[in-house]
Amino acid sequence: MKVIMSIEITTLVENTLGEHTGLRTEHGLSFLIETEESTVLFDTGRSDAFLFNAKKLKKSLDSVEHVVLSHGHYDHSGGFRPFVTSRTDRNFTLHTGEGFFREKYARFNTSYQFLGNDFDDTYVREEGITHLEITGKTEITPNVWALTHFTRNHTEETIHPRFVLRNGSEWSADPFDDEVLLVLESGKGLIILVGCSHPGILNMLETVQENFKAPLYALLGGTHLVEADRARTIQSIQVFQDTGIKVMGINHCTGEEAVDMATSRSSIHFHNTTGSSLILEG
Repeated sequence: MKVIMSIEITTLVENTLGEHTGLRTEHGLSFLIETEESTVLFDTGRSDAFLFNAKKLKKSLDSVEHVVLSHGHYDHSGGFRPFVTSRTDRNFTLHTGEGFFREKYARFNTSYQFLGNDFDDTYVREEGITHLEITGKTEITPNVWALTHFTRNHTEETIHPRFVLRNGSEWSADPFDDEVLLVLESGKGLIILVGCSHPGILNMLETVQENFKAPLYALLGGTHLVEADRARTIQSIQVFQDTGIKVMGINHCTGEEAVDMATSRSSIHFHNTTGSSLILEG
């Protein structure tokens, strides 16, 4: 099986600032994935900050051929409109999970706050953007796969009941069926990129292992351990190590405490801040 030998994954925006203090941070997430075959943008943060940072980091987004949005929350899709505006062409494909455009809210007692996208499928059509829905294990470009429909065997990984969907006057719990992750097949093993891991990071890793018969190498992105108790966080970090992961760069909704615990409890973790790059050279 052919695999990607040269890969560069850059965190264009994230909650925290790293060594490059000239970059912008925000509560959001965006990764740029560059291989010898293609350029993929995974999430767009909540604003145009990732575009500003890309220029500072000397990363051109003109060659992006695929945009994958992990789920329909503003802090992962809010920069999509600015990205479209920045392009002189529409020679890229947008990939989302099923239900991405459903109205997502957070409920606080008797109030609701909209957390969804600031664009819909009509905007995508009017802009002439090719849009594909990911319905399972999908190869979007050679050796770069999108995966959704995760097993839910880890019952301890519950979704907070404040996350709800609106359908007219009807409200229902948000199961995050639209959540998508990316898997890159590299010469060192599988590289997994996650947006927020609402279905549960252990459920998602288990689904990856069920679909790919290759060792795990790296885990990058948001694990949503920010709402987990200490015992579950420790368990999750231990599972990451037990699966054989060699590089761990969790961030965003992982939460500061969990990131600190991952750093102190593991020699494989790095603080994946805004501007960090994972570089694998063939």
